[in-house]
Amino acid sequence: MPHSDFDIDRLAAYLHLTPGQVSKMADRGQLPGRRVAGQWRFSKADIHHWLEERIGASDDEQLTQVEQVLQRAAPDEQARTIAEMLPLEAIAIPLNARTRSSAITRMVELAANTGLLWDPAKLEEAVRARESLHPTALENGVALLHPRRPMTAILEEPFLALGITPRGIPFGQVRGMLTDVFFLICSVDDRGHLRTLARLSRLISDSGCLDALRQAATPADVHQVIEECEEKLLA
Repeated sequence: MPHSDFDIDRLAAYLHLTPGQVSKMADRGQLPGRRVAGQWRFSKADIHHWLEERIGASDDEQLTQVEQVLQRAAPDEQARTIAEMLPLEAIAIPLNARTRSSAITRMVELAANTGLLWDPAKLEEAVRARESLHPTALENGVALLHPRRPMTAILEEPFLALGITPRGIPFGQVRGMLTDVFFLICSVDDRGHLRTLARLSRLISDSGCLDALRQAATPADVHQVIEECEEKLLA
């Protein structure tokens, strides 16, 4: 079995389900898997994409459960908070962008300001490819930009960038939907990416937090809003 694959038992342990539950979900087509010599095999990449899709359609309780599953999968890892992953130099208020294309370019430039990104052109290409595959803009005016896969080779460590445009711009596929808050998720591994995505999704589901972000005047104000919202979330 390739090292990148789960079998029924390993996937059950990873997802904190029983083997019977995993087998039933696979048989019903609810998990991305394939049969090899009559046995279910699950690509780690496919499972992480499946989890990413679940995160996008989950409520706060479900997102909390996803975070807990990912943390239990690596109990010795200390998960960083969103505030810890967001350097002040990676926050732009305002983000000077008026189009979808310029927003992606400006967000990657913002990430490069940290010195933690070694190949901005490669990241920008990957983010554009991900957006072409499936836009990350949400109905609440937030976009969660990221490559399709973590880019370990061009990042010193995982971090986030955040830009807020003065007014909303067309970014997603839904006609009339405008986006003004842009997060760029720079991850070095799948589990960390999913954990960050789940936590961010919980934060931006709070309309009060989004309102406070949009009213912030400086990067320091934005960082304080993130800290306060996250502390409230984890209380």
